[in-house]
Parts: sequence; structure tokens; C-alpha cells
Amino acid sequence: MNSVQTITVGPGDGDQRLDRWFRRHFPNLPQGRIEKMCRKGEVRVDGGRVKPAHRLVVGQKVRIPPLPEPDAAPKPAPKSTISEADARMIQASVIWHDDHIIALNKPPGLPTQGGSKQTRHVDGLSEALKFGWDEKPRLVHRLDKDTSGVLLLARSRAVAQALTAAIRHRATRKIYWAVVAGVPRPYLGEIKYGLVKAPGGGQGQGEKMLCVHPDEIDRTPGAKRAITQYATLYRVAERAAWVAMEPITGRTHQLRAHMAEIGHPIVGDGKYGGSSQENLGDGWGSRLGGIISNKLHLHARSIGFEHPVTGRDVTVTAPLPDHMAHTFETFGWSPDLAAADPFEAVK
Repeated sequence: MNSVQTITVGPGDGDQRLDRWFRRHFPNLPQGRIEKMCRKGEVRVDGGRVKPAHRLVVGQKVRIPPLPEPDAAPKPAPKSTISEADARMIQASVIWHDDHIIALNKPPGLPTQGGSKQTRHVDGLSEALKFGWDEKPRLVHRLDKDTSGVLLLARSRAVAQALTAAIRHRATRKIYWAVVAGVPRPYLGEIKYGLVKAPGGGQGQGEKMLCVHPDEIDRTPGAKRAITQYATLYRVAERAAWVAMEPITGRTHQLRAHMAEIGHPIVGDGKYGGSSQENLGDGWGSRLGGIISNKLHLHARSIGFEHPVTGRDVTVTAPLPDHMAHTFETFGWSPDLAAADPFEAVK
């Protein structure tokens, strides 16, 4: 048995449950023992009794009672449940990284996190992205399952908190590319419809959002304001257009719902742009037919942010997925036709 210890919560351990903090610093200590020590008052934070779910604050002092010595023979590390093929896939998706942040080009069809009937997702596969570190990287934002493109993961709790705060306070800049049915007019615009969950829908990816006129948002229970800027870059007659979008807010399915609401659903979006969707009278739905893929044509093209450790401005850009690259080639477009900031280039 060790003697009583007092440990000060460090900068990387703030806003963390007490029991998780224990498991991080004393990995051989079972959850039941942690709960018992809290229940008996043997563990104290700043002198007071606490529960295992207590969230720690940087600078607090945690009293640790005498703990049993760990077994002499360390337990073998649990065998990874990630297949070699999945490990290679997620590692090949890395498009930028340093000691603090990893950026992926998330493949379409791969969920960001687990959920109903979702057992294979980025969060689980990130075990293959430790690259010699003790902990797997942490997600700091999400993309829809069928949306491809830039996805950031942080390699420490402190960096994750900094990036999450930057995204929440709109200190990052995200630009999406999409192929939409019809041609939005005006070519450069802003969509301000609010969003509310449709009644009877599921949770997360399964739910559907309904647009609410800006004048009705305050009178609609559960509605949230949402703003999307868009720029029409190139078009194919009146049939389809390449559109850049910048979400000023970050609501569920915001870009998909907003484009469908103005009559130009994203190609391949069966949830918001079925075959009956009208597009300013030209009759095109979200499926263009022919050799154009029915997969969702929405891609998180780039994200710009101030690095929380180095202070440098970083912009990460993701190449198009195969199905969108094929559509671009079919329509005679190429990524180098777009300006770095399409919202300044289009007038």
C-alpha cells in the first residue's frame, strides 16, 4: 500500500470526470474501487467529498488514499478489434498532421461516430491513428455519414478543448463543395432559414430537419437560426451547378436542408431532394441520372484555423472523392478552376 497523496489537476486534465481522471493516472484501479473510495469519503477534492462523476477544474487538489500495489505482472494489452484493412484505410485518409492535430479526408459512407446500427466509424478506427502515442486522437467536430472531406482530430485533451471552442465561437472557416440540381440564382447569396427537427424523426443521422422562414423562427418551438452563404461557381446549362458553401452556423444537415429549401437539392441527397423535388420549374430532382452517381455530392473541401499551440494559421484542403471527381470530369470542371476564396471571386 502507498501513502496518502495529493495531486494538483494539471492543464491537460480540466473538465474531466473524476473517475476517468483516476483511470488515466491509475490504470490498474478498477471502477468499483474508485466508486467505493468516493462513497467512503477517502477521495476528496479541495477537501470536500465528491462523487465519481464530479468534473475536475484545473488547479484543484485531489486527495488520493493509500492504493494497493499493482500486480507485478502487467496485464497484456487488449487485442485490437480493428482489421488490418480498416487500419490501412483510415491511415491512408490522413492528409495532414503534426504533434497536436490530425486531419483526415473522411471517405463518404463512413460515420464519424457510433450510433444505431453503426459499429464501424471514425471514432472507433482512430485507435489506428495513435502513431506511437498512448491515447487515440479525439474528434473535435463531425461530418454526416455520406459527406466526405476534412475532419479534424486532436491528439490531446487540451488541444481538443481549444479546437472545439474555436469551432463553437466561429473562429474556424469551413468551405464545402457540392453539385446541386439546377442553377441557384442569384449566383451569390445567403440563406437564413431556421431549422427544426421534423416530428417523429430519429436521432443524429436518422433525423430530418425542416426549414422555418426567418420571420417564424421565434414563434416555432425548437427552431434554431441557421445561416449559409453560397457561391455558384460553374453550371451545365440549367441542369446542374457546382456550388461552394460556407456554413456560418453549424446545425444538423444545415447545408442539405438549405439548398433543398431554395429549390436546388444536393445531387444524391435522397433525404432532402427526392425525385419529386422541383427546382425553379425545371423539374430536376436530386438524381440526375445517366452516368452521374447517386451518392451524395457534398464535400468538406477545406478548413482554416489558428493552430492552438503554434499560433500559426493553418488551412487543410481535401481532394474530391471518386464519385464527385467523376461528375466533375463529366461536366468538364476541375478543382483548380475554383479560387481559394470563392466568395470573393464570384460577383
